[in-house]
Amino acid sequence: MFWQTTRFQIDLSAPKIMGIVNLTPDSFSDGGRYSADPAAALRHAEQLLQDGADILDIGGESTRPDALPVPPDEEWRRIAPVLAEVSRWNVPVSVDTRRTAVMRQALDAGFADIINDVQALEDEGALPLLARHAAGVCLMHMRGQPQTMQHNPHYHDVVGEVAGYLHDRVRACSEAGIAAPRLMLDVGFGFGKTLAHNVDLLRSLPELAAACGGLPVLAGVSRKRMIGEITGRGVPAERVSGSVAAALFAAERGAAVLRVHDVRETADALKVWRALCGGT
Repeated sequence: MFWQTTRFQIDLSAPKIMGIVNLTPDSFSDGGRYSADPAAALRHAEQLLQDGADILDIGGESTRPDALPVPPDEEWRRIAPVLAEVSRWNVPVSVDTRRTAVMRQALDAGFADIINDVQALEDEGALPLLARHAAGVCLMHMRGQPQTMQHNPHYHDVVGEVAGYLHDRVRACSEAGIAAPRLMLDVGFGFGKTLAHNVDLLRSLPELAAACGGLPVLAGVSRKRMIGEITGRGVPAERVSGSVAAALFAAERGAAVLRVHDVRETADALKVWRALCGGT
């Protein structure tokens, strides 16, 4: 299996690591450490690649619980300088955005190999825009909006409802002319889900993928509240070990891409896991 993106055909025969570069002043994980200094963000991106990242994910709007929306112009101002540089590197570049205007600027400038969208291309104009370009697309499930999504989320059948939503978004992409090899699925851990919902979804990744035509799945659990709730670690930066354990479990359940903050630790764990499982 592979993931077709603008410049790269990404081999998914083994799990790939997507390294996170947050350019938001209100990031839950690093407190805006790289938002004010593009040079620092670029050094961080270089370090992620040295540590073993296969893909860089660049984002300029926090979508953590209770986060306020960011105007598209401000979002683009934050990410444009970093995208302009990393797009010259020989690495797949993912743009983490839910706004069509930001997608358009990144795609038209040739800065994006992948659009990673927490709203699964629901913003007006996103589907036809991506149909005109060749970028890979990650479709994520989110119940509600960041400001309200964690206010008592409820499902009758979380696995069935998330699978049904993603199946519908895959069909919308197909009808718009976006080919299946360009698509990746993300169940949206922590985006309108309780800990119990997240655990059910993580355990059910193979069933979710099968319900959506066997498309590959991205797992993004790194440093999230669910890890803190399980481990008792309230500070996101102290959730590294728990995050690596969850990433390995996701890989064992078939996740094709692991979106993480702690690339070196995840890469080392994957090497050991694959060696012990008889891989290379």
